[in-house]
Amino acid sequence: MSELITFGQAYNLALAEAMENDEQVILLGEDVGDEQGGGVFKTMYGLSGRFGTDRVRSTPIAEQAILGAAVGSAIAGYRPVADIMFMNFLTVCMDQLVNHAAKLRFMSGGQTAVPLTVTTTTGTGRQFGGQHSDWLEAWLAHVPGLKVVTPSTPADAKALLLASIEDDDPTIFIQHIALMRAKGAAPAADHRVPLGKAAVVREGTDITVISYGARVRDCLQVAERLADQVSIEVVDLRTIAPFDEETVLRSVVKTQRAVVMHEAVKAFGVGAEIASRIHEELFGQLKAPVHRVGSKYSPVPFNPGLEQDWTANGGDLEVAIRKVMG
Repeated sequence: MSELITFGQAYNLALAEAMENDEQVILLGEDVGDEQGGGVFKTMYGLSGRFGTDRVRSTPIAEQAILGAAVGSAIAGYRPVADIMFMNFLTVCMDQLVNHAAKLRFMSGGQTAVPLTVTTTTGTGRQFGGQHSDWLEAWLAHVPGLKVVTPSTPADAKALLLASIEDDDPTIFIQHIALMRAKGAAPAADHRVPLGKAAVVREGTDITVISYGARVRDCLQVAERLADQVSIEVVDLRTIAPFDEETVLRSVVKTQRAVVMHEAVKAFGVGAEIASRIHEELFGQLKAPVHRVGSKYSPVPFNPGLEQDWTANGGDLEVAIRKVMG
């Protein structure tokens, strides 16, 4: 039986390996140093003791300053990892992220790289309320110059974070709060996941379900539960932007039906973009319109029962699959 590790351990392993491999990799963010706890989820604990506080720098609660310093150090030749504790707080520093980090390569005629990784957390399941639980990946994926990734397994978490740090352009690495202590198989020594490459995590012939992050687990559970009724292929995007259009379309060409599922609200989400691409490219080959499954269009409720009701789940996916299958 292979060794099991948590998502939190995977993040820590990736950061340690990146800092060991390259002295230009630095980490900054609120409470990331060992004396402050190694981050709110302790995923960075041990790094300042091992690599020093010059490379692992705890900062004031000032997201604009964190991103501003990170963009500047990236331009100066470092590979900063800037930790923004919760995804909602990225809205505080969108100017640094959108108008500077994402645009500098374009504005400089390709001469200025910004090898910046922004790590952040979000998601339901821990009752962190509306100001700590939103999925804003559609905002970020809409910005040319930004890559957006989120893993669904600890092994992919380590590989994707390493790939993000080694990339010469800015990447947003999203961690699901509820998965921090979830376990999965430890990555093999040679496990690599290039940015922009999806994975077919379950083969099927009747319908393709496309998802990312924690909701991939719902997709696999539903596929198993309905296995005697419908053959479901599950595609884990792993990188949201740029999404692996080739793998998605190849799967839908085979099954001729598709559902896209995510935890973000359904309206104006990533699912809308992917569904539209499928319709544009494969309209004549589809047996039914592509359906989307997302959470309800409101801020995330704090109350546990309401939060659970708000969040897109396996039951919602099953309803969508039955509609598409007719």
